[in-house]
Amino acid sequence: MRPPEHCAKCLRARDYADAARGAIKAMHEQVGVLRMDEDGLALRGVLVRHLVMPGMLGDTEAILRWLVTELSPDTHLNLMDQYRPAHRAETEPQFADITQRLSRAEFGRAVELAQAAGLWRLDSRRLS
Repeated sequence: MRPPEHCAKCLRARDYADAARGAIKAMHEQVGVLRMDEDGLALRGVLVRHLVMPGMLGDTEAILRWLVTELSPDTHLNLMDQYRPAHRAETEPQFADITQRLSRAEFGRAVELAQAAGLWRLDSRRLS
């Protein structure tokens, strides 16, 4: 995963990755994997949403492996393709690595990485 400097630059939170992992793990310990009724209505549990970023499939892969090893392969995962560069991401050189949209191929690869990691409860859609 990206070093803390990347989190500090893009998110203004050097400890974002550690904080996010800690919060997700704590939620999972409290309520477990997502359980749904026969109509598909969520009853209780954790649904993880992951925004796939362009050029950062290595980070996505590391996150997916973490979900399997630290939570469960039964973790319900919503892979998202909605990243759109805007505001400073479009114009400032410090954000040059995130100036493009996610490609269909990258999103497809993210789905493959999730499946290869052992996640099977995937809620993903086609790239918009």
